[in-house]
Amino acid sequence: MRKYFLIALSIVFLDFLSKQWIFDHMELGAAIIINSFFNIVHFQNTGAAFSFLSHESGWQRYFFIGISLLAIFIIIRLINQRLNQPFLCLAFSLILGGAMGNLLDRSYYGFVIDFIYVHYDEYYWPAFNLADSFISLGVALVFYDAFKYKKPLLG
Repeated sequence: MRKYFLIALSIVFLDFLSKQWIFDHMELGAAIIINSFFNIVHFQNTGAAFSFLSHESGWQRYFFIGISLLAIFIIIRLINQRLNQPFLCLAFSLILGGAMGNLLDRSYYGFVIDFIYVHYDEYYWPAFNLADSFISLGVALVFYDAFKYKKPLLG
């Protein structure tokens, strides 16, 4: 179990360093154009994925903190129950690290710092961060595991 927590904590650390650099070195709304499809930006998202509920009055901060804490508890239980499935535990640890990284932002700042911005011409994907990337990768690995072994996702 310890190695999966170390993976998750490493993700939290990388996520924190990257967001802190953005917070300290870029003005809100600023962008660094890397190439024709990738920018580094400084956005602050008070909502969830795709800015869901970001225009609410502030209650969403506590709602998303609660959801994050519940998700962290469930993921820790899933890892503990599946220690004989290292691939799946790795996937869950990626999700856990990402959830903890975004929880830290939301708890401390009241928003999540997003800075990765990809686009094609005028079609932009919503900005995201390293925590979101690890959550997405972890979820993809859970689906891969489920389809490869033809078993229920969480059963």
